[in-house]
Parts: sequence; structure tokens; C-alpha cells
Amino acid sequence: MRRDEVRALGELAGDAAAGIASQARDVHAGIAQRVFGALGPSAAPVRLAHDRISGGAYAAARALTGALVRGGAQVAGLTQPPDAPSIGDAARGRVAIGALNGAFGDRLHRGASALQTSMAIRRDGHDVSADAGGLARAFPDATRRLVVFVHGLCETDEAWRLGARRSVPYGDRLRAELGYTPIYVRYNSGRHISHNGRELSALLHAVVAGWPVEVTEIALVGHSMGGLVARGACHYAGAGDTGAWREPVRHVFMLGTPHTGAPLELAANAACHAASLLPETRPFVAPLKARSAGVKDLGYGYVVDEDWEGHDPDAFWTNTGTVVPFMPGANHYFVSATISREADARLGRVMGDLLVLHGSAWARERRGERLQFPVERYCHLGGVTHLHLLNHPAVYAQIRRWLAGARPQLPAPNVA
Repeated sequence: MRRDEVRALGELAGDAAAGIASQARDVHAGIAQRVFGALGPSAAPVRLAHDRISGGAYAAARALTGALVRGGAQVAGLTQPPDAPSIGDAARGRVAIGALNGAFGDRLHRGASALQTSMAIRRDGHDVSADAGGLARAFPDATRRLVVFVHGLCETDEAWRLGARRSVPYGDRLRAELGYTPIYVRYNSGRHISHNGRELSALLHAVVAGWPVEVTEIALVGHSMGGLVARGACHYAGAGDTGAWREPVRHVFMLGTPHTGAPLELAANAACHAASLLPETRPFVAPLKARSAGVKDLGYGYVVDEDWEGHDPDAFWTNTGTVVPFMPGANHYFVSATISREADARLGRVMGDLLVLHGSAWARERRGERLQFPVERYCHLGGVTHLHLLNHPAVYAQIRRWLAGARPQLPAPNVA
């Protein structure tokens, strides 16, 4: 691990340690408030002395705890050799960095932390420069048809190879069978989805402009949050000077994408609200609120800046989302999963694929709502979880059939 990475980890750990001291202070204060409130005005002098003493003690503990952890990290960093490898050089390190960015990525970005990940095209575990020279070196086998893979929350570009020993990844098969060149995008999933959508649009503009051969067709494949980022990119491509890449976009595949929101984020929002109701539990609000902007955007599937700008992201179950149309001129496809075999089974309706519900993955606000696209562009995979959608033979077979223009062979969706 590099010295700057050790120091960055120390900063995060120091803030966390100091936060624990603050949490203990607030719990203490909440209990004291109830006790002194019961004693009445006669306890005012004692309460004043208590508050001054405890406040000073906790402030000192917070400062000392944070300083000790950060100082320890600084010392540890100095022991690292100047040429120490990056944590991102190892596969497990990249997984850890992806998870860290999903949880705290907006904060890492604001602080220009050594642990933040920037958006980039990736090949064989390395960043690819999105100019003509870098693309030519990285893709000597470039074809005219591109398939762009956009991962989900807390994931990396390597998530698409999940279970590769059992099933050949989608990109490899599409290259071999249909002549698409796979392009894998990595991004900081803790930032606002709209920020990543805008950056993806600019990145794809550069890719198309510098691609070794003329691009005649683009297919976008997004998993979970990645589907929303892809939608954001399509939206922002039409609003600026980086929209030329939209012209060859023919297909947009969204695998387990929470178009109308993710229940786990709504549960976290509700827990935050409930904790704020009592003085003894209010100290737990701050850690709950610390989840990243990207995570909070998933609550209602926010795609553009207008969805969240000027609004309190922690307001209790308040949807401020706008209507963002799907990109005209492209075919859109929706894949949902449930842990139950049937989407309408009780377990499937309540749990979905463990992270996203069936209706949300199909961009439906309410049960029985009319589908936005022809029925053959929707499919459901039963008996699997959210992560299975990253690399599953049945999902690939469906994507291939759609790209080949055939009707789907997975169970037909229920449109009622």
C-alpha cells in the first residue's frame, strides 16, 4: 500500500474513531436530559456543572482519539517504502476500494483522497487513456460495434467477471459471437448518479471520437445503479457538446436497475427518521446520514441534478424526483430477478432479488401499471439474486436474442 493510501485510510479511521467519541457524548447527553428533566428546576445548578464537565471531557476525548489514529497512520505510512505497490494493484484491493467508494465516495472525492476512484475505461485491470493513441494501443482488435458495461454500487469493472469459472462473461461472448468490442467502465459509485451520468457522457464522447475505426453501433449494459448512470449519460448527451456518441446507440440493457427506487435505502431513511425522535437514539442519526450521495440517490432512483438539488436528502420518505424520459431512438430492455421462482410469489414481491424489487426493475411505479415499451423487451429471472445478473447464462442468452432481433424465450412477463 502506498504512503498516501495509508494516510488516507488513517484519515477515515480517525474520523470514525472521533465520531464514536461524539456518539458516546450525545448518548450521555440524551440520558442526562431525561434525568434532569425529571428532577425539575431544582437540579439546574447541578445540570450546568455536569454539562460543562462532560462537554469538556468528551471534546478532549474526541480530539485525542482522532489524533492518535491519524498520527498512527502517518507513522505507518512513513514505514512504507517509496515504491510500495498501490492497494489497487491487487484484485482484492480493487474490490475493497470499490466498496469504500460506494460507501463514502462523495466525501473521498471532495477531499481529493488517494482512495477515490475516477471514472475510466478499463482493460485487463488497467486504466485506458480515452484518446486516439491510448484507445489504439488498448484495443488493437477494435470493431465497429461497441458494448459498454457500467457496474453498480460498490462494484468495479471486474464485477462483470463474477463466477467466470462457471460462466463466460457477457463481454467475452458478445465479442466472440456477435463481433462487439466490450468496453468496461469504472466509476466512483458514491457520487451522485447525475454527476457520474454527465461524466460517462463526456467519456463516451471521447471514446467515439478517438476510436480506431468508425463506430456504427453502441449497446449500453448497466447493472443496478449502472443502469441509472447510463440513463443519465443519455440524458446529458442531449444537453451539451458531448452528445455525438448518442447517434449510434441502438440498445440499452438494464439489469436489476432500481428505476423507481431501492427498498433498502428507503429503510435506512426510515431508520434515520425514527432514531431522531428520541434524545437517547439521536446520536445514531449521524452515522446513518453518513451514507454516500450515490446511496441516497437510489432511494427513488434519482438520475439528474434536478432530482436532488435544493432538497434535504434525509427528509423522511420524500420523493423529489423528476420525470426523465428514456432516450428516443434506442431499444430499451429490462431484466428483473427475484429469489422466488415466480415474480408474483409472496417472497418475490416482498424481497425482490434482495436489493431491488421486480416492479422497480421494470420501471413501474405501481403494481398493474402499463408497461412503457413492448412486452417482448421485458423479462424476469426467478430463483436468483441481484448479483447473479452480472454473469448468468440465461441473462446472456436473453441479451443475445435481443441483439439478434429474435423474440425472447424466457417466461413472458405479466402485464396485468
